Amino acid sequence: MKFNVGDKIVYPMHGAGIVEAIEEKSICNEKQSYYIIKMPGEVKVMVPTAKAEEIGVRGIIDEETAGKVINTLEQDCTEMSVKWNKRYRDNVEKMKSGDIYEVADIVRNLSFKQKDKGLSTTEKKMLLNAKQILVSELVLAGNREKGEVEQLVESKINLSYELHSFNNGRNGLDVPASDVIKKFIPQA
Repeated sequence: MKFNVGDKIVYPMHGAGIVEAIEEKSICNEKQSYYIIKMPGEVKVMVPTAKAEEIGVRGIIDEETAGKVINTLEQDCTEMSVKWNKRYRDNVEKMKSGDIYEVADIVRNLSFKQKDKGLSTTEKKMLLNAKQILVSELVLAGNREKGEVEQLVESKINLSYELHSFNNGRNGLDVPASDVIKKFIPQA
């Protein structure tokens, strides 16, 4: 797939950006054409045009798909390994895929885990990176402000966590959720 200057694209593991230029560069005496991508935070990345598809560069999602991605944040977390290093490797593979639904899955799952038990330093970094990737694409897909999208993502995760953690007995109490309901809602 070829991209043009001004196209909004996603570079896996880095996030969404805009093709600012297409330039021919000579690196190690080898001339190649590169996409110059302006990423969030005033970062510029050079990606060889010939290898862009191979490394997973793709166009950003449309606004309808962005809504579906936001909806995945409302779902309960998916099954993860209890071993943090296995969970980390699995999440790295999801990030490398460049699939925005997989990135949203990482954000939701690690956010839930952080609220339940906390995360290792490595997983905290992964969560921050996954959120940045998710937010950067949603910003460009919906032509929204970064702060607005960050707030939306946090809001969806918090509401989802409250709903699903309560329904799954992760209510912060050492009693099943059903017993909490019985205690606070008088039975007729």
